[in-house]
Amino acid sequence: MDLTPYLDGLRADLTAVAAPAGPDTVRAADLLGGALESSARLALLEALSDAAAEITTRLSGPVVEVRLRGREADLVVTGATPETPPPPPPAFTETGGDLARLTLRMPESLKAHVEQTAAAEGVSVNAWLVRAITTAISPGTPGGSGGSGGRRVTGFFQA
Repeated sequence: MDLTPYLDGLRADLTAVAAPAGPDTVRAADLLGGALESSARLALLEALSDAAAEITTRLSGPVVEVRLRGREADLVVTGATPETPPPPPPAFTETGGDLARLTLRMPESLKAHVEQTAAAEGVSVNAWLVRAITTAISPGTPGGSGGSGGRRVTGFFQA
């Protein structure tokens, strides 16, 4: 943040106030404005620092700092922690309770594929979808949340 425009505005206001008194007073105001520039800059930096400190006290975690780079002051926020992800949902356990109706929209091509797969397995589309969703959200199953992601292979091998 460049403080120069603010200081130039202060100097211009001081000159404008002195203008009705004549050219000697305008010159004195101009000299006084130049002499006060460093003090005014310091006062602005102190105000920025106080504002940063007040903002920091109202935040939980992040810290607002004023950093000087040459004649510019930068406001920097440090220590901002990223949002923590929500905890994983509890594991699904089949309770055999009440049934609920759910409307599911899917592309026609996916619907046809689901119907073919369910028919090939000899189950209804509803039963196939319930099994697929249960597998997807159950821990310890391939593709399920919390599972190892591995595949289980059964059978025998003959050398």
